[in-house]
Order: sequence, then structure tokens, then C-alpha cells
Amino acid sequence: VQLQACGGGLVQTGGSLRLSCATSGSTFSSYVMGWFRQAPGKEREFVAGISRGGHSTKYADSVKGRFIISRDNAKNTQYLQMTSLKVEDTAVYYCAQARSPYSGVPEKIADFGSWGQGTQVTVSS
Repeated sequence: VQLQACGGGLVQTGGSLRLSCATSGSTFSSYVMGWFRQAPGKEREFVAGISRGGHSTKYADSVKGRFIISRDNAKNTQYLQMTSLKVEDTAVYYCAQARSPYSGVPEKIADFGSWGQGTQVTVSS
């Protein structure tokens, strides 16, 4: 399974970015997808997850109301629309595919078995 994330960059506080993650080598629609992030000196943390059909989503409290996760199963791609960005959102963002076809939306790192290479998001004040 290969995941390719893109869309990161440098943006000012309050700005927006849209991350994309194209997946190949798996039946994309059969797996929960998610986004995680890791800031310098910190552990990787869950950001958002989306169910196989896209009908259920889950967000970290820190991004609720600002980030939206979505997926296009026809394109084998998931997205993370980020708005009202804050300096504390600065991190490397990773897309991930769950290990198993969960019915719900897991949020633990161990529940995800395939990872993209990461894309840097930097929010300046």
C-alpha cells in the first residue's frame, strides 16, 4: 500500500490549506482513513478520521470546527481541509490507512498500518 500526501506549505495565522492523500495498492473504500500530525519534540497525534463510506468522521478536540476530513472513493483519495489555522497547528501531517476494515473510526496510532511520507504545514504569526 502506498500513500502520497501533498498540499502542505507555509501560511499565516487564520489562513487555510487543503491536504490531499492519494492511495494505491489497496481497496481504498474498504478502509477507514485518517490524518495524524507530529510537531517538533512532540508525539504523533490523531487529527481526524473518516469511515469507509465517508458518513462518519471523528476529530481531535483541538481541530473541531476548523478542519474537515473527506474522501473520494472513486479517486482513492482523502482530503483534509484546514481553516482558521493557528501557530500550534504547525507540524508534519501524515495520512494513514487503518489496519482492518473497522466499522467505526479508530484514532489510535496502532490502529493504522499504512502511512504516507508526511507533508509539512507551517503556520506563521
